[in-house]
Amino acid sequence: MRDFARSDHAGVQTQLDRLGQLSVPDGRLGLETIRGLLDRLDNPHRRLPPVFHVAGTNGKGSTCAFLRAMLEAQGYAVHVTTSPHLVRYNERIRVAGRLIEDDRLAELLREVLDAGDDLNPSFFEVTIAAAFTEFARVSADACVVEVGLGGRFDATNVLQPDVLAACGIASLGLDHERFLLAPEKNVPQEPMARIAFEKAGIAKPGVPLVTMAHYPPESIASIRKQAKRHSAPHFEAGRDWYVDGWQGGEYRDRRYHFELPELSLPGEHQYGNAGLATAMLSHQDRLPVEESAIVAGMREATWPGRLHPLAPGPLTALAEGHSILLDGGHNRDAGQAIAGALGERFHLILGMLSNKDPRALLDPLAGRIHSLQIVPVPGHDSHPADAFGEGASFAASAEEALRNIAPDDYPILIAGSLYLAGVVLRLNDEMPD
Repeated sequence: MRDFARSDHAGVQTQLDRLGQLSVPDGRLGLETIRGLLDRLDNPHRRLPPVFHVAGTNGKGSTCAFLRAMLEAQGYAVHVTTSPHLVRYNERIRVAGRLIEDDRLAELLREVLDAGDDLNPSFFEVTIAAAFTEFARVSADACVVEVGLGGRFDATNVLQPDVLAACGIASLGLDHERFLLAPEKNVPQEPMARIAFEKAGIAKPGVPLVTMAHYPPESIASIRKQAKRHSAPHFEAGRDWYVDGWQGGEYRDRRYHFELPELSLPGEHQYGNAGLATAMLSHQDRLPVEESAIVAGMREATWPGRLHPLAPGPLTALAEGHSILLDGGHNRDAGQAIAGALGERFHLILGMLSNKDPRALLDPLAGRIHSLQIVPVPGHDSHPADAFGEGASFAASAEEALRNIAPDDYPILIAGSLYLAGVVLRLNDEMPD
């Protein structure tokens, strides 16, 4: 599967077409290609402002959003690279607080693609090289970098201790098993231990590694071993920092102690992500951040496509009278988080890529789905309706599915893929900024 991207800017689209021609690095492990590419670009990853590096299966993007909001509330200029994009490729590269402009993006991608023409880099390796190149050229106070897949062999893992302020690991779950559970000697074989091993591969000597508490025991043991192996100071939730999962609870650690505000991002699980971001800031010493900025960031963070209430627009007009939520979640842990945030009954419009478990979202939501429609994910191989059992019907598009919804009081959830989320946002004229 390729990570498709489209742009209305002709210059950007020319470079995205080149990106689309790159081979998919199936079975290729290691950082040699990204290191070679960065070397030709004068090693921009060695010239970044303090970096907050975030891995995880679920919640790493939300954690990055909280980190950015907290740092900006303190008055810092922040570079951010996250993935995937929802509507525009530009969303992957935020330069000192603003999405990269089209003209500059076209020039940057051309430079990086030309530099690595004979290296056969992947889509993601080019993206990370482009982000780091721009971040090294434009002045800022901090960087927030989201791991793409795994950690140990992720292109972002070229970052070295001298630029790292803190590393964090969000929630863990089974996802991308084809890549993260590939047979390899001298690594954990139990699935959740292996997943944790891969994510904790971002640990670096002397750099704080901050982790959550609700991992399986085998994951905790694996992370602790990796932290010790890499000589990384390890700070665990429930031991070194504490957060309650609801408004009116509190956060506390060695530096901060405050009552939790109402979060800008919906869902009780977001308190864990906000807590992880807070703990990463608390256990580093590169940038001072006041408690008031932490609280402000919790109130102001934005992260589209995650329990995202759709605004009035062309798409929502097709199901007037219903509130519509959009979520790109596609695995079991995401399903559990969604279940904790929704009411008793709702209509579900679901589109899932064919390489995802079709029951991952349905099982946590069992007994609460009033109607279920399966839609294709445009541009990608996706599951047909019969993969979801009896009661699932097929709709040719999100628009058709919304027209099919009966006039009642139940909300609508559109979920199953961040690629589908991007299509929905575009159809509703909502452009992430």
